Amino acid sequence: MKTPHVVVVGSSNTDMVVKTAELPKPGETVVGGTFVMAAGGKGANQAVAAARLGAKTTFIAKVGDDLFGRQAVAGYQKEGIDTRWVLRDPARPTGVALILVDQRGENLISVASGANEALSPEDMDAAAEVLRSADIVVMQLETPLPTVCRAAEIAAAAGVPVILDPAPAPNHPLPEELLRHVTYLKPNESEAERLTGVAVTDVASAQAAADRLLAAGPRAVIVTLGPRGALVVEKAGAGTAIPAHVVSAVDTTAAGDAFSGALAVALARGEPLLDAARFAAVAGALAASRMGAQPSLPTETEVRAALGS
Repeated sequence: MKTPHVVVVGSSNTDMVVKTAELPKPGETVVGGTFVMAAGGKGANQAVAAARLGAKTTFIAKVGDDLFGRQAVAGYQKEGIDTRWVLRDPARPTGVALILVDQRGENLISVASGANEALSPEDMDAAAEVLRSADIVVMQLETPLPTVCRAAEIAAAAGVPVILDPAPAPNHPLPEELLRHVTYLKPNESEAERLTGVAVTDVASAQAAADRLLAAGPRAVIVTLGPRGALVVEKAGAGTAIPAHVVSAVDTTAAGDAFSGALAVALARGEPLLDAARFAAVAGALAASRMGAQPSLPTETEVRAALGS
């Protein structure tokens, strides 16, 4: 089995997480909780997920010239990630995410983007050879949309498949020029609803949302459904349900990122989409069973063992 090259374009944050019994309501203070600080950011999470699952991984991102940025880069290097394209911005701080997690594993997240906002289309032009050399490129929406569009354009022009995890999703359709360069679009229920206006409450409504997204250009749409698994749609009206791998959820913060990273690795290895989605579903479930973002991401050995069970 070949070692795939996964290139991730995206965000790098430092996560500050408080685990509480209940999430506070607006204006409410909830006392009593456990504090954890860990490396995060959807892009970074997906890069670490891909590296732990056996891929040669290159991360294209921007951090501040500060302590959090230096710690982040050192952490990526420890994971074996190529960090030559993790750029430093002297004018902006490294991104920070404030995360609250309740006893059911549900979360609330607020992000100060910092240097992530400075990752530019020109940076993508500078990194074009890396994008073209990938077996697959993975992106999210925690960096500027023009940057995401330019990276997708460069990859697609070279015949490199593109996975877009549309998170955080805007309350409007994504640009046509982006979607026609996306090979695999991977929203969760709320993201699919935001992008299409279709309320996703079950498999049938997930299919309806996926059909709308599929018509915009992607080759396939994978709607993740939390404890209900995922729906893979390659042709309108013909989705395949992927069952969830049952775990006791502790913290769902990076579950979607684990899914995206695992999907990228499996597809880059040449696995069929449905097999790749099953592999990704197990990776996402294992991440949800552990506290923290990057600390929760599983290894390939762990995912294969869970698949075998």
